Amino acid sequence: VRLVESGGGLVQPGGSLTLSCVVSGLTFSSHGMTWFRQAPGEEREWVSTINTGADGATYYADSVEGRFTISRDDAKSTVSLQMNDLEPEDTAVYYCHTQSRGREYWGQGTEVTVSS
Repeated sequence: VRLVESGGGLVQPGGSLTLSCVVSGLTFSSHGMTWFRQAPGEEREWVSTINTGADGATYYADSVEGRFTISRDDAKSTVSLQMNDLEPEDTAVYYCHTQSRGREYWGQGTEVTVSS
């Protein structure tokens, strides 16, 4: 199983970025997907989750609710995180995550820096 994130970078406060995570080695459409992030010197924290199925129910941390949107494209085995109105506090390494058959899988992370 492999998860590969992309899309990070440097952005000014108030700007936008879209992160993507391409998944291989499992049946993507059967797995919920989650984004976590880890700021420098901080614990890794949950950001957002999207369920499987046609409804693809989504969930967000309070700190990103209304600014971030998670989505999935099962045909491309990709989960995305659209991040708008970015704040310096959003600076972190963002990780894609899933679980399958009792095991957890993480990507290598993509770094987001929000700074003027």
